[in-house]
Amino acid sequence: MFELTGKTAIVTGASRGIGKGIALKLADLGANIAFLHFRDGEKADETVKELEAKGVKVKAYDCNVADFAASEQVVNDIIEEFGEVHILVNNAGIVRDKLMLAMEETDFDAVIAVNLKGTFNMTKHLCQHFKRKRRGRIINIASIVGINGNAGQANYAAAKAGIIAMTKSVAKELGSRNVTANAIAPGFIKTDMTDAMPEKAREAALASIPLKRAGETEDIANTVAFLASDEASYITGEVIKVDGGMAI
Repeated sequence: MFELTGKTAIVTGASRGIGKGIALKLADLGANIAFLHFRDGEKADETVKELEAKGVKVKAYDCNVADFAASEQVVNDIIEEFGEVHILVNNAGIVRDKLMLAMEETDFDAVIAVNLKGTFNMTKHLCQHFKRKRRGRIINIASIVGINGNAGQANYAAAKAGIIAMTKSVAKELGSRNVTANAIAPGFIKTDMTDAMPEKAREAALASIPLKRAGETEDIANTVAFLASDEASYITGEVIKVDGGMAI
């Protein structure tokens, strides 16, 4: 089992879904957790209680990662509160799915702002901290849609493809300072969002997966745990597909 005792992880978008699963897994391994949510106070409070029950230090921060100044302030607040950050998991994301013909400019801009610019903002504001400490793990949650594309998700696919390219660039920039940057590309993962899909669409998605089942949030969380650990210290610039073979 990987050991993260005494380390501090920032997880964005962690009041529910995949982000919450990641935060819980890292806490299980001993990491202190600073997690971000945006106007999701009730869910955030529930997550805080679950994490505190694991005996680690926890604090939730209400922050829109798409806001450059707000994300800078929250990073500074976390460093002041926790002393040092060792792990950054950029998970926060939204969808505004529409076919290109129906997609509005606001649909495109909103998804790019949160998913892609939010990842940039959080990484940018922690770069100097990681370089000064000469260690750090940056783990970005991308998507197989960012590799293969998907009808009705041009905005989401563009954002996730951008995250993949950003991950590789950051890995090259920060590698000499013992900072790794990797991306995870989830496939069809069981969440509130996929549960809300029309039955036919869900069945079609499952039929395209060689393992013939949806993934669980734990599948993503386990991969994050590995990449955050010392065992992954020589892996950087990689994109790990966790998709049951969907993107083969």
